[in-house]
Amino acid sequence: MTDLQRPGSRAGVVLRGRTVVPGAVTGEALVSPATISGWGGIDPAGGTIIEARHPLAGVCFTGKILVFPGAKGSSGWSGFFQTTRLLGTAPIGLVFAVTTTKAALGAVVTRVPALADLDADPVAVLRTGDRIRLDATAGTVELLDRPDTTVTPDARGDR
Repeated sequence: MTDLQRPGSRAGVVLRGRTVVPGAVTGEALVSPATISGWGGIDPAGGTIIEARHPLAGVCFTGKILVFPGAKGSSGWSGFFQTTRLLGTAPIGLVFAVTTTKAALGAVVTRVPALADLDADPVAVLRTGDRIRLDATAGTVELLDRPDTTVTPDARGDR
């Protein structure tokens, strides 16, 4: 287990990767443990993952930095992500573990900062809810803050 994976780990960890689309953005990470299908896997109008068997089915990626292993499915993937840009429902950044033509073209047409092929698996290192800075121009993802996810008995309503 790396320091970053330990509960309570905080700012300062930097992952380095290859620029796909330059630019920088700071925001909340949405980490998908599974690849994402564009055609039939997302609802561009709602900015949500709709693939029935996907672990994040029903979750909205609008305004988040989407961290995922890569794209799957047909070449229509990029068209669906371009539609999210046109409808204003796109993620604000993309970080994918493995570069594929689908994911790279999707990043280009979505026109958001995108980084791939990092020195550590971003899906294994980052968590949904982490506040990160994606600087695709510099080729870095920096963990700025990891919210404490510890649930105390009182927080659950137990007495």
